Amino acid sequence: MELVSLTLFHDYTFPVLQSFLRRLKIWVNLLNPTLLLSSDVSSNHCSDSILWDEWKVPDVYLVILLSSFTGDSDEFMSTCFFSAFLPISGPLVVASLLPHSTVKPALFWQFLLQSYSAGFNYANRNSSSEQGYNISLKQLLLITGTVSYTTCAGALPQIFINRLGLRSSAVQTFFRSILPIPLSATLAFFNVLTVRSEESETGIQVFDHNGNPVGMSKAAGEKAVWETALSRAALFGMTAAIPNLLVLLMKRSFQRNSLLVAPLRHISAALVLGLMIPVSFSLFPQLGTIKREQLEEELQAAAVGRHLFYHRGL
Repeated sequence: MELVSLTLFHDYTFPVLQSFLRRLKIWVNLLNPTLLLSSDVSSNHCSDSILWDEWKVPDVYLVILLSSFTGDSDEFMSTCFFSAFLPISGPLVVASLLPHSTVKPALFWQFLLQSYSAGFNYANRNSSSEQGYNISLKQLLLITGTVSYTTCAGALPQIFINRLGLRSSAVQTFFRSILPIPLSATLAFFNVLTVRSEESETGIQVFDHNGNPVGMSKAAGEKAVWETALSRAALFGMTAAIPNLLVLLMKRSFQRNSLLVAPLRHISAALVLGLMIPVSFSLFPQLGTIKREQLEEELQAAAVGRHLFYHRGL
């Protein structure tokens, strides 16, 4: 199969994907689980069917292009980590937000969630600076350390409640409903920042407006990682905030029927996560831009135009 060229991606998706609403529409279609059946669609068919007027590119072909190929190479994306993000992460997020009675289940669900998040972040990184396909020892240690740290940190509210013997309803409310909100956002941000730290250290490939590679830029790598980390913090922060605050607001209404609290928390968490995934993925364009003067001096001399482009990853 002849793979889609980087120039084709630049020429036909950049003008369209700069619009937040258009990106959101594409991501809503892209996260449809039925797209898992689109793996047999050839890239030749996609490229031949794209109209020359980039503002009229059919969304279905943009979806196939984005879901089938990584941004920085001609490798196929893993459908397990990409198209199935909601079905896999949904139960993990809901379970991790539950008010557990002991520390062990809190650690267990946090471990599963943080492991999947680290794997998703690594699978959807910008690997343009890497040599070969084998994971390095440094990257393996980074992923292991990130999962271990975020697992323990994510279970801190339950650890405090159990180890300190907290019985006050106000204190338990703080640790179960308030603290998880900034904690979830911070851990999601940290997960992306550490797992993809190599992009900031070694740089990622930047391109001019014609899709020609200019060089490896650490500034672009840092910008790409920070944008992705912010979008992930928004995703998990809002997913923790809305269900917990909703339960707090409705607490008086459920005093007579406390059995409704758990279904409300579960359903609202799943709904918010499902809505926030395409929104968070759309916050920043997949094809990011960086000003010429923000690049390294050696790249500024070789660059053409005021802006250069890079693949942000996901």
